[in-house]
Amino acid sequence: MASLNLNKVVLAGHLTATPELRQTPNGVSVTSFSIAINRRFSRNTEGGQAQANVDFVNCVAWRNTADFITRYFKKGSAICITGSIQTRNWTDQQGAKRYSTEVLAEEAHFVDSNGQGGTGFTNQDSFESAPQFSSAPAAAPQFEDMSNEDDLPF
Repeated sequence: MASLNLNKVVLAGHLTATPELRQTPNGVSVTSFSIAINRRFSRNTEGGQAQANVDFVNCVAWRNTADFITRYFKKGSAICITGSIQTRNWTDQQGAKRYSTEVLAEEAHFVDSNGQGGTGFTNQDSFESAPQFSSAPAAAPQFEDMSNEDDLPF
């Protein structure tokens, strides 16, 4: 029997706080952050009013992705990440077993409507080649006038 293993997550929401870049003792960049995601559907309350529901998802990014997120995103920024779910466990100072489930962000993308939509960064990209943005609108594509429809190939 073939084994099926798939762990892929795509999340889009808003950062709940400005991510802070930290370094491991070996100098590896890491940042932890939380994304607030509005649910599409909400439950009705007793009074018949719809209640807004928000999920807060804990995420962690490493290396170039961590550098990118801390450089270009702040509290309230819209962000789209792709990655995988990971569960960690450890023993705290009181000897109790602790668990944490979070999303390991492998890619981060802009989703704001300020001309940055669709651009992103992955751990495979070089931070020095991170995208540069300007607020100038992109020029409209130029199309050739095809007044004689008899020459069309279909």
